[in-house]
Amino acid sequence: MINNSLKNVRIEFHILQSFPVTCLNRDDVGAPKTAIVGGVQRARVSSQSWKRAVRLAMHEFGAKLGMRTKHVGKIIAQACVDLEANEEQARACGDLMATYLSKDTLLFFTMSEAKAFAEYAKELGFDEKKLKEKDAHKVAKKALNPAVDGIDIALFGRMVAQAAELNVEAATSFSHAISTHKATNEVEFFTALDDLATEPGSAHMGSLEFNSATYYRYVCLDLGQLCQTLAGHNLPDAVENFTKALFVAVPAARQTTQSGASPWEFAKVLVRKGQCLQIPFETAIKSKDSGFIQPSIDAMTAYLAKQEKLHGSLFGKLAEYTYGQDESFNIDTLIAALKANADGCVKEDKADA
Repeated sequence: MINNSLKNVRIEFHILQSFPVTCLNRDDVGAPKTAIVGGVQRARVSSQSWKRAVRLAMHEFGAKLGMRTKHVGKIIAQACVDLEANEEQARACGDLMATYLSKDTLLFFTMSEAKAFAEYAKELGFDEKKLKEKDAHKVAKKALNPAVDGIDIALFGRMVAQAAELNVEAATSFSHAISTHKATNEVEFFTALDDLATEPGSAHMGSLEFNSATYYRYVCLDLGQLCQTLAGHNLPDAVENFTKALFVAVPAARQTTQSGASPWEFAKVLVRKGQCLQIPFETAIKSKDSGFIQPSIDAMTAYLAKQEKLHGSLFGKLAEYTYGQDESFNIDTLIAALKANADGCVKEDKADA
């Protein structure tokens, strides 16, 4: 049992980030993704692309992540072998229990669950005929502990179509990043030379599409939901890890040929109760002094200030932080402030539970 005073409290990240000459996220023909917003074409990076980059970056900061894989059976089988099942028994038990969770689909899964399945199989003598789907679901539900080895499951959620009781509600939501301004893809023509060629001329010719853009990124972290999923364990640490990953993560497409290594330019970070609030940037920003950043900042801050007035008491602002204007307020300062806002989720004493 937990005392969740953070119910309906969210951290909202409104981020502006500029990238020159990149293809951060490709479509089915290898071109940068786009979208029509406000009647004009914008550059776009899908939410899934940036979520994966954030998830992998979290591991670099010490988070213990789950696995998103179709090979659940092999993982369970190895856990059975570790408990002295023979290869045939392990494979049969692993394959069967994998079908209880998913049928050839990607599944978020943890080693705690794999070990629990193996222990369940061992209790039944590794006899796959005795394994029951309902019992397997109970084992998985009891074993899942996102605070130990699946913080990404708590953050990004999990859906198990064959066992709704194993679903985990996502604590984060990501919008597709869009350019604040009109953006058009361009084409790079290139040639390659053969080092051992005996005749002049290129050995290969090709073309790649790219663009450049100032992106608006909206990310919402539901502190109440994350507190509930983690059962009150290590919430401030989870907020720190997630924020660091959000700060450094960039999608990996074409990073060796069109490096996208640009940091946040500006961010408004709000701690709020109430309805989520994303900025549409429906009117495309016009370049000012040969750039899009400052007019994008002006439009963002004006929109949020207007919405705060229009929402009145329903805006529910608890705290507001601005990154990118005052150099003394750096990312470490922001993280410390956000961790302080996450301290309202605590475990109840056993005597009170």
